[in-house]
Amino acid sequence: MQRNHVIVITIIVIALASAIVSLYITERETVRQRGVERVAVVPLSGPIAERASGLAMASSITPERVRKVLSTIEEDPSIRAVVLRIDSPGGSVAASQAISSMIAEFPLPVVVSMGDMAASGGYYIASASDGIVAHPGTITGSIGVILTAMNLEGLYEKLGIEMEIIKSGRHKDMMQRTLTDAERRLLQDLSDEAYEQFIGHIAHHRNMDPEDVRALATGEVFLGSQAYELGLVDVLGGEEEAILLAGELAELRDPQRHELPPPSPFQWMQWLTVEARILLQNRFVPEPMRWIEMFEQYNYPRVNY
Repeated sequence: MQRNHVIVITIIVIALASAIVSLYITERETVRQRGVERVAVVPLSGPIAERASGLAMASSITPERVRKVLSTIEEDPSIRAVVLRIDSPGGSVAASQAISSMIAEFPLPVVVSMGDMAASGGYYIASASDGIVAHPGTITGSIGVILTAMNLEGLYEKLGIEMEIIKSGRHKDMMQRTLTDAERRLLQDLSDEAYEQFIGHIAHHRNMDPEDVRALATGEVFLGSQAYELGLVDVLGGEEEAILLAGELAELRDPQRHELPPPSPFQWMQWLTVEARILLQNRFVPEPMRWIEMFEQYNYPRVNY
């Protein structure tokens, strides 16, 4: 037992020392580069979600993650513009809207450089930027809404689980059983409202006629070259073209690319600790219960861009 305590204390000390060294190096680099006009390049990849935990934090785009990155950038006076390198198929409507607001309100010029894919919610957050750069072969567009509702009655029956529902409110249990026609219309109205918000958002930020956006908002995807012709993208190119555009918007004579420091060893240790706890919890939960916990998230409609 004493040996285990020594190991734990050693790991904590190493993590703290690594974090301090990382902070020192970052601060020294900031001081050294003071006076240089830099463009921060920030990679954002993965589905857009309201929150993520463990290692998923490094492979998801969340409002918290974007907020922290933009806050770090704003504190560095040598950074004069930002390039967000987005590679995402989309995701949560609310998270997309939160991230979009952060981008639109950020005091420095923000340019989006699209990677392999910046579709649906990925395009939603990109459209709030000051300029969009895409490769000719980037997959983008997919302007639309998808709402999923899962009927778990058959699964519960197969697992031998009988649910008794006591409710107040006529539609409170609508996600616990087969939908009625009236309830399907309710969910369709919900999806249509989110769709109108998507169209209005693009029309406002891209300075387009709402009816022109509506004609493109069929859910179909476009190549970057097609999106450029349709007015959904400003420039064809990659990260370097995005840096040049950001520098132009910030009126920089010689914009210098700046990569933010990667997650510190302490952050990685935090993520691994969360991931290990999740794995241990799952190990001792009976398989039927794991299935139920996994599907419980579908008790409410999931609305995604």
